[in-house]
Amino acid sequence: MPSTTSTLAPLRHETYRRIWFASLASNFGGLIQSVGAAWMMTSISSSQDMVALVQASTALPIMLFSLVSGALADNFDRRRVMLTAQCLMLVVSVLLTLCAWFGWITPWLLLCFTFLIGCGTALNNPSWQASVGDMVPRSDIAGAVTLNSMGFNMTRSVGPAIGGVIVAVAGAVAAFAVNALSYFALIYALWRWRPQLPVSPLPRENLGSAIFAGLRYIAMSPNLEKVLFRGFVFGISASSILALLPVVARDLVGGGPLTYGLLLGSFGLGAIGGAVLNARLRDAMTSEAIICYAFAGFALSNTIVALSTYTWVTGAGLMISGACWVLALSLFNTIVQLSTPRWVVGRALSLYQTVTFGGIAAGSWIWGLISEGYGISNALFGAAGVMLAGIAIGLRFAMPPLASLNLDPLNQFIEPALGLDIKPRSGPIVIQVDYEIDDGDLPEFLTLMGERRRIRIRDGARNWALMRDLENPSLWTETYHTPTWVEYLRHHHRRTQADAENVESLRALHRGSGPLHVHRMIERQTIPPSDDVFHKAHIDLPH
Repeated sequence: MPSTTSTLAPLRHETYRRIWFASLASNFGGLIQSVGAAWMMTSISSSQDMVALVQASTALPIMLFSLVSGALADNFDRRRVMLTAQCLMLVVSVLLTLCAWFGWITPWLLLCFTFLIGCGTALNNPSWQASVGDMVPRSDIAGAVTLNSMGFNMTRSVGPAIGGVIVAVAGAVAAFAVNALSYFALIYALWRWRPQLPVSPLPRENLGSAIFAGLRYIAMSPNLEKVLFRGFVFGISASSILALLPVVARDLVGGGPLTYGLLLGSFGLGAIGGAVLNARLRDAMTSEAIICYAFAGFALSNTIVALSTYTWVTGAGLMISGACWVLALSLFNTIVQLSTPRWVVGRALSLYQTVTFGGIAAGSWIWGLISEGYGISNALFGAAGVMLAGIAIGLRFAMPPLASLNLDPLNQFIEPALGLDIKPRSGPIVIQVDYEIDDGDLPEFLTLMGERRRIRIRDGARNWALMRDLENPSLWTETYHTPTWVEYLRHHHRRTQADAENVESLRALHRGSGPLHVHRMIERQTIPPSDDVFHKAHIDLPH
């Protein structure tokens, strides 16, 4: 179990502390911009689903592009990726400010600008979250993830209220201008950061292969699949609150932009409370219990907001949903980070973001349509029902514990001396590993081989198979392919310290006179295309 003694422990690290405070300023500006965009949409459009689409247009790029961004985060300098994303959002924010100033904004143009800002967020987030492990030791990762959520929600508690004041006094243009200025602190902090990262001895993966490797890793990691599924359900149901809050402030409570800002601030205050309690709850409760309480708390909050016509009652209900929001999302994020080695953590986090924000984007649109057709309260009640269903899903897809596996590279593989002069791109490569196993050890051997298959395929092996010799039944052969020699090397460099137990257990069962014998072979076509008998038979057929 990772240490949870202090949520503030990661701030002892200078680099993390500097970037964390700069992120506060950036988040502050982003929330002010969100208030301006949401309220401007209520001013230029009477459609409730268009108002809900403001949030959806920010979340949709994260769903669409995060997987590509995760591959970039794992294969390029994460600092440079984040700098590129921040500069992109700065340029878009300046253009949005100018268009609003000159009165050129239409509902669809506003959605276009928020979509582009969401694209910058999609590019930035996997690198930022994966960089947490580059800034703090593994023991502080859980605290750093919670602090990131806490920092965002600290700004959420006051940013929207101030944003509401800015919009009410100076208009949405001023909110957009404040957001543009907020990027400079984070750009400066990232510019100063000079991470000392290990240099990989292998060439960089191409983008398509990197994306496929990330998907394969998730597919062969059952714990991560559970996190992704529950994150999607949480996103699609919890999105109802934030997507419909401008309409709640205007129609159910009867307020203006300041009321909307105050309600968002209540959500943020609740989130800060959830972040403060996060470490204690992880010590006292299982991961599944925390998630179930988060779903239940959100359902209660939706019910309160749907029935209330008073600002203070609605604000109290939003404090509950704010706490549940940070408890659930920070726990999902922490489990992904602690269950994933560094070589693929960006892609794992990006896929988690893809499904979670995909749920948020879809939910924002769905609840907006339901609100338009059946009323705000009925939409909130419907979302509460989905949240209760999310609790029942835990009976089949329970959250894994916050186990602290050692996912550092095993670094025991030594590249063998070869008799052939092959290139990194030579292949396909076929590997065979021979085992001699006593009959009494077969149940344990087959169990270990089941886990071995998962690890092999997870790390890039293809066509894995286990075969038994018919003439010598004690001889078993494990075989698998890799497309090229460099992919074979990459496969072994991905092996972690946590995988060593499986390796050593299989070696202990081997009863041969020497160590495990490994055959490394390269496939070759034995029939030249010009001598292909089928081709010649086709040519020689009478016409």
